[in-house]
Amino acid sequence: MHWAALLPLPCPDSASPIEPPALALWALQFTPRVAAVEEAVLLEVEASLRLFGGAEQLQARVGAGARELGALVAWAPTGLAALALARQRVENGFAGPLQQMLDGLPLEHLSAVARHQATLARVGCRTLGQVRALPRGGMARRFDAALLTALDQAYGLRPETYDWIRLPETFQARLELMARVENAPELLFGARRLLLLMSGWLAARQLGATAFTLRWCHDSMRSRAAGTGGELTIRTAEPTQNAEHFARLLGEHLDQLELLAPAGELELLASAVEPIAQQNRSLIPDAAHQGASTRLALERIQARLGEDCIRRPQLTADHRLEWMQQWTAAEPRRGARPPPQHGLPLPTWVLDEPLRLIERDHRPIYQGKLQLLLGPDRVEGGWWHRGEQDGREVTRNVQRDYWLARSEHAGLLWVFQARLAGDETAWFLHGHYA
Repeated sequence: MHWAALLPLPCPDSASPIEPPALALWALQFTPRVAAVEEAVLLEVEASLRLFGGAEQLQARVGAGARELGALVAWAPTGLAALALARQRVENGFAGPLQQMLDGLPLEHLSAVARHQATLARVGCRTLGQVRALPRGGMARRFDAALLTALDQAYGLRPETYDWIRLPETFQARLELMARVENAPELLFGARRLLLLMSGWLAARQLGATAFTLRWCHDSMRSRAAGTGGELTIRTAEPTQNAEHFARLLGEHLDQLELLAPAGELELLASAVEPIAQQNRSLIPDAAHQGASTRLALERIQARLGEDCIRRPQLTADHRLEWMQQWTAAEPRRGARPPPQHGLPLPTWVLDEPLRLIERDHRPIYQGKLQLLLGPDRVEGGWWHRGEQDGREVTRNVQRDYWLARSEHAGLLWVFQARLAGDETAWFLHGHYA
């Protein structure tokens, strides 16, 4: 069996150590079997080794995350052995025979044995190995059954049973800062730990966050005008679990923020989450993820320069080509109606303003007489759309018959015949085909 013990350690920085319940939320991304035992968290990871590429890769990932959270990780064949080694700050419980590694540990590293430390010391026992050397019959009569049970479980002679932690439906974690923070960018250090916990919760629930909220509580010595605290909500363009991306977006917003009073406590909430598709692990590259870095970069630019600095094309349900697509700073609406279908293929290039064509024998001319190939495709509407022209209000209503035309010198063109005042009509060039 493969067990890991995560032991929170005091950290000489601006963030207090992570509590076991919060640490367990982060650990659930690696295995569904996580238990909080006393001041530590135990993981039974045997079933997850193949998923993460073997024991070495899983140990590297858990170790890197544990160091960021300010926790010590120890590995061993049993859970109590991993916990005892973590208290001794010995990481690798597979470096030698388990019995030899445990025999030299002090009594206080197993809680069931530590309760009888004073009695055991009077008979000359200082290590777990010396306790195991005592006659079992006398120990069973003199001490409670929990002592022998804990020893047998630690040495792998009895199976271990724990109450496994279940994932909560929502994510909400708090962190008390070890020092009062006066500048908003300095909140990122403590917030980063909470973001790692949220990323683990998202990965375990196969969700992605589209919004998260960071709250901070002001110091008790604050002025009344500062209030009790503040909050900042960050939104993403698409669901993601990437803690690094969360931290970069949060850092950009914190750089533009000024605290009204020193902050002493942080709270992070996953405000909006959505199901997320897992990454394709096939040998064939997945084209859907090739533009991910561009989207992340655009979000960072928007966070730094403002919401209106990035414009995105957004399709609208409008038959008029010039209003079918709009550039807006708002996020495209998910599930929006697709644009209406046209009887003719739409052109590759569209003119900003339709160009009126001359006519000869009631036929349009553009670098020669045009040959009408397909059409007409009637587009009519826009009576609801009002605009301003030359200081007066005008309507954007159109009545057009579109044609796919061919010019001997200009190639394929998109032209339309519009109805003007009365029965008068005119031809216009509206687009080119590549």
